[in-house]
Amino acid sequence: MMSPGRRTFSLLRGWTGDQRAWSWSRSWSRFRSFSRSRSRSWSRSWSRSWSGSSSSCLFTDSDSSGAGLVLRSRSTDVYQNLALEDWIDAHVDLQQRSILLLWRNRPAVVIGRHQNPWTECNLPAMRVLGIPLARRRSGGGTVYHDLGNLNLTFFASRKEYDRPRNLKVVTETLRRLRPGLNVRATDRLDILLDERYKISGTASRLSRKSSYHHCTLLHSADRSTLSTVLRPSCPGIHSNATPSIPSLVANLIDHAPSLQWEELLEALVDQYNTEFGLSSAAALVDPTDESAFPGLGGVAAELRGWDWTFGRTPKFSVQTLLQLTDDRPPARCSARLHVEVKSGRVESCELDVPTDWLPAPLSGELSDALLGEKFCPHGAAAVVAALLRSESGRRRVRLRNLCDAVLSAMG
Repeated sequence: MMSPGRRTFSLLRGWTGDQRAWSWSRSWSRFRSFSRSRSRSWSRSWSRSWSGSSSSCLFTDSDSSGAGLVLRSRSTDVYQNLALEDWIDAHVDLQQRSILLLWRNRPAVVIGRHQNPWTECNLPAMRVLGIPLARRRSGGGTVYHDLGNLNLTFFASRKEYDRPRNLKVVTETLRRLRPGLNVRATDRLDILLDERYKISGTASRLSRKSSYHHCTLLHSADRSTLSTVLRPSCPGIHSNATPSIPSLVANLIDHAPSLQWEELLEALVDQYNTEFGLSSAAALVDPTDESAFPGLGGVAAELRGWDWTFGRTPKFSVQTLLQLTDDRPPARCSARLHVEVKSGRVESCELDVPTDWLPAPLSGELSDALLGEKFCPHGAAAVVAALLRSESGRRRVRLRNLCDAVLSAMG
C-alpha cells in the first residue's frame, strides 16, 4: 500500500493515478496475491456476527410499515451486486420501508450509465489483469472497486430521496470513530478528507416512485491497480459521453491505520439508524438465491453482456494517426484512421494509407470489412484474419501491420 504522502489522482466517483509505466508481471502478481488475501479476510469478516432475518422473507413482513432494513450482500461479484440493487428498486415497496445495502466487490471497473468505456478505462490492462468492466444503471463517473472499497446504497421513496442526508451518515460515522479525521461532503456530493483527498464518490437513480443513491468509501483499496486501469484506452476519441473528473484520493487507513472493517461497518449501521430514527434489522443476503430474488440472475446476465456494457455507449468517433513500419522502403509511414462508432459497432471507417506503402484497394477492403463489427480487437479479429488469408508476400505483411495498428486503436 502506498504511503499517505503519495499522490494518486481520481476520476469523478472513481480514481486514477500519476502517469507512469507499470510492469505487467509485477501488477499481475500483486493483483492475484491481493485478491486471494482480501477474499479470505472478506469472507471471514462479512459473515461474522451477522445473522438476522432470512432473505426469503425480508421484504414481506406484515409489520414493516415505516421500518428500515440493513442488508449485507454475501456476493463479491460486481454484476450480482449491481443486479441486487436493481432487483430491490424494482420489487420492494420503498414507500413502506427504507433500506441500506452494504456490498463489496472483487476487483472491477464500474462506469456510469452514460459513459464511454474506451475513454474511461484501460481496457488492454484490464484484460491482462483479468478485471471485468461493468456499466451500472445510475449516472455519474467511473470507479474502481476491490475488497478495500465499501459500497453503500440508500434506498427510499422518491419523496424521501436525500443525498446530503445520506452522506451525513457516512461523515458522522467517521467523525465518531476517529474524531481527528477532517471529513466533509462537498457541493458535488463527494466526501473529502483534509479538504483535498476524495474518499467517496456518489451517484443515484430516480424512478417514478422510488430512488436509490449509492456511494463508495475507500478504506484500503489497491491504488497501484486503480491507477493502472483508470486511464483511457484509445487516443483521438471525440464523444459527448459523460466524462469523469480527476481528483486526489486517499484511503481511510492512510490517515486512520487502526480503523478495522467490522468497526466501520457496525458504526455505519448505528449511525444510519440514528439519523433516520430506525431500529433496522440486519441480514446477510445472497443474490444468487433465486428463491429469495426471483429473476435476479437474468438481470445479472444482462449486465454482463456486451450489448449493455459496450453497446450502450453514446455515439462517438475516433480520429488518430497509425504508425506503420516495415523493413523495406518506404520502411515507415503514418496512416489516418477515422471511425464512427454507434451502439459499440463500426458505423463508418476511413483509412488514408500512403499508396506507395499499401495499395488503396487493400486498405479499402479493410475499411469495408470492419463495417458493422464490434469496436473491439476480439470482435474484429475474425474479419481481419479472413482478409489476411486472401493475401501473400509483402502485401500480406504490410496489410497485417495495418490491421494490427487498427486493432490496437480499438483498445
